Amino acid sequence: MAIELEGTNYVTTQLRKVVNWARRSSLWPLPFATACCGIEFMATACSRFDVARFGAEVARFSPRQSDLLVVAGRVSVKMMPVLQRIYLQMTEPKWVISMGACASTGGVFDTYAVVQGVDQYIPVDVYVPGCPPRPETLIEAIMTIQRIVDEDGLPPSGGERRPLQIALEPTHEVKPQPVPLTVGAT
Repeated sequence: MAIELEGTNYVTTQLRKVVNWARRSSLWPLPFATACCGIEFMATACSRFDVARFGAEVARFSPRQSDLLVVAGRVSVKMMPVLQRIYLQMTEPKWVISMGACASTGGVFDTYAVVQGVDQYIPVDVYVPGCPPRPETLIEAIMTIQRIVDEDGLPPSGGERRPLQIALEPTHEVKPQPVPLTVGAT
């Protein structure tokens, strides 16, 4: 005996796929913009590039409301503890984009006061090359994070955070950080 249900529609799927779809469609970036890359980050929200298509238009300025950290620009040695604290305060799962040559390698600022790559202090998932990179490149990085969310899903509970370290293009050769400067008492 068959039961007919007319006028009703059913959709079946896995809960994991629904959760991943919701997460990939609502990335909330936290911009850590210290230089000209921050202007390019702002340009991605304009109507010409429209990052709203990817669900990442709501830039949050509170780490507790963010799951995507965009480090855009140079980071000084004095600013690195602030960046590390912001990263630790973000909700899990979290992802990091290193935007531009300064954030990825220190750029042209090969000095004692500028960190020569934020990946030495926080895990970086996607590197965006350029000085400054175009908004299209940042959108490609956001799309890469979305693909990662679709494929990986929820991170294993209790597991150690492993960065993905995907470079959109070959970028640089990692140089060691300069020896820390110690100041003696006078």
